[in-house]
Amino acid sequence: MAIDTSDFKNGMHFYMDGDVWTIVEFQHVKPGKGGAFVRTRLRKVRTGQVIEKTFRSGERVEPAFVEKVEMQYLYNQNGQAILMDLDTYEQIEVNMGDLGDQANFLKEDTKIFSLQANGEVLGYELPNFVELEIVETDPGFKGDTVSGGSTKPAKLESGATVNVPFHINQGDVVKVDTRTGTYLERVKR
Repeated sequence: MAIDTSDFKNGMHFYMDGDVWTIVEFQHVKPGKGGAFVRTRLRKVRTGQVIEKTFRSGERVEPAFVEKVEMQYLYNQNGQAILMDLDTYEQIEVNMGDLGDQANFLKEDTKIFSLQANGEVLGYELPNFVELEIVETDPGFKGDTVSGGSTKPAKLESGATVNVPFHINQGDVVKVDTRTGTYLERVKR
């Protein structure tokens, strides 16, 4: 049951060169001369590699049915993430490297998704934003303002370190973008 380029949608999964790819974005182009085509940005689900590819209009691809299985991060043990399937309560060990750089921002009980196709785990989808408490940073001083422009390093409860503004103190909870590892805002309790 192949689909053609007119069925493309952002977030759609399909097989190409033996791997499962996700459409990040696409654009139908109809030049004044020649045939129409579709410009796409694709992300390989297994590795996260992003490429740009052009398809001829009407070109067919084989859809991939990717299931998102909700899991819970329990803890880290010797470089292995212990995850629990929330449907079956089965616990599995996953190499922390398989979770990518975002794993540095995981704390206990965080929900993540296991991406599976045909019973095979392709990868993991971690939350884009997390709220973590600061466990260690230099103290702020009177006169430090929100728009001071300078930052200082702060260690989070997950063990990761991010740069935060001077007015942020130990014990504050901050929102962090896990894709870039940057501080976004202080969270009000």
